[in-house]
Amino acid sequence: MHIKKYFSVLEWLPTYRKSDLKGDIWAGLTVGVLLVPQGMAYAMLAGLPPIYGLYASFLPQVAYSIFGTSRQLSVAPVAMISLLIGAGVGKMATAGTDAYIQLAILLAMVVGILQLLFGLFRMGFLVNLLSQPVISGYTSAAAIIIGLSQVKHLIGIDMTNSNLIHEVIVQITAHIGQANLSTVFTGIASIIMLVVLRKLNKSIPGPIILVVMGIIAVWLLGLDKNGVSIVGVVPDGLPHFSTPNITLQDISNLFPLALIISLVSFMESISIAKTVQAKRKNYKVSANNELMGLGLSNITSSFLGEFPVSASFSRTVVNEQSG
Repeated sequence: MHIKKYFSVLEWLPTYRKSDLKGDIWAGLTVGVLLVPQGMAYAMLAGLPPIYGLYASFLPQVAYSIFGTSRQLSVAPVAMISLLIGAGVGKMATAGTDAYIQLAILLAMVVGILQLLFGLFRMGFLVNLLSQPVISGYTSAAAIIIGLSQVKHLIGIDMTNSNLIHEVIVQITAHIGQANLSTVFTGIASIIMLVVLRKLNKSIPGPIILVVMGIIAVWLLGLDKNGVSIVGVVPDGLPHFSTPNITLQDISNLFPLALIISLVSFMESISIAKTVQAKRKNYKVSANNELMGLGLSNITSSFLGEFPVSASFSRTVVNEQSG
């Protein structure tokens, strides 16, 4: 019984029903396809090559399923954590360089260790101190910052990464004359399509349809030749197991950022998990187990050359709606 407190898989796996398999397979396929463009986009938001987003979409979810307590939560790259990585690590190294990548990987380990320790020392009660206005304010602010940070990709201009709204607005205003019309049209058309598909039927996999149509449009119309940026060649194969480059100086520099990410990640994840659990009511989410599950997911990420991960509301909703 004591072991089950730490290994949630020992509780849900013995009682798994064959009738749930169909819904799980469909949800897995849907979220898996959705994670391909999401993971690459969030890696770029974090200042990393797109391939690292695919790496971080793989094994962390497996680790979470063993230790986490939510049956719908999807743990992989998310926008807000990626934005924090880009803003924090960007002050220590140039985005995209080997030094930057190594710091992002080490950050995942430090975040994971902090979350694991918080869970082992039963500090999940911290979530009870959060008020709804704080959570709403955080969510709204994150949405504004993330939205503005993506304008440079939407209109095809070069901007330095920043999590300060006024700096982003100043840069957009200064470079708006350099906007690429093909990029602007593609971006706006994509947003409209996502909104329309969601209005028609929430069960329609809008992101998947959009990705497929985007690939076809680039292929047929040659959009990349008109200035529309594409991902390009992505290295094949799986990430290799390795130990992050660890120095006390780097850990010291990363610690404040790791502490912020570990707490923000937990707040985000437990809020999503409890929201979904309230609908299901056939299991109970444990805050301490969630901390350990997230921690071990991030530690797994670091040994496979990946950056910090957390729970996604959109992917979790897809899981829940897919049965």
